[in-house]
Amino acid sequence: MTTRYIPYYRVSTARQGQSGLGLEAQQAAVRAFVANPAQLLGEFVEVESGKKNQRPQLLAAIAAARAAGATLLIAKLDRLSRNAGFIFALRDSGIAFVCCDMPDANTLTVGLFAVIAQHEREMISKRTKDALAAKKARGAVLGTPANMTPAAIAKSLAIRQENARTNQQNQQAARLGKLLQAQGHTLQQIAQELNDGGYRTRRGQHFLPMSVLRLLKR
Repeated sequence: MTTRYIPYYRVSTARQGQSGLGLEAQQAAVRAFVANPAQLLGEFVEVESGKKNQRPQLLAAIAAARAAGATLLIAKLDRLSRNAGFIFALRDSGIAFVCCDMPDANTLTVGLFAVIAQHEREMISKRTKDALAAKKARGAVLGTPANMTPAAIAKSLAIRQENARTNQQNQQAARLGKLLQAQGHTLQQIAQELNDGGYRTRRGQHFLPMSVLRLLKR
């Protein structure tokens, strides 16, 4: 029997939802994953923060998938949630779901990625709070200086976002690599898993056994 899918998309802000930013990339990933458009039974779009678990569109998508006997389809795992408990609750709901970037993931793999994603979010939040507290203790005035131009603010934000993304991806890749190594995977197998999961080296290259070895030694 041909698998039927209920696509679920999430964008973080109303601006992204209106402009298509982020949404179009997710839709493209779904179209590339499902060869026959007839297998797609509508779609559900959520405009909400990834930190929130109250998602009416996701609940509607789950209900639709259950009624149609279809599989919930997500473009990327991190589009679903960074809350491990939420991932596990969905996993235990009885609804089959698959992520385009991790089509062969099993229950264990999904759980590991969810735990890693949540840990990274918590660590980033803690580092930010600790850094602000340290600056305040040194007498620094927190907030945006009055003489900082909009262009400088935008450039600073872009740099911080890029650094956070690169740092987070490398930390996640390292943790996943070590988990796979503990399970007996070879360097070549770990490289394949990281590449299949969308991870890349700091220079944007695919992982090779030697780059995996350097990653594991950090």
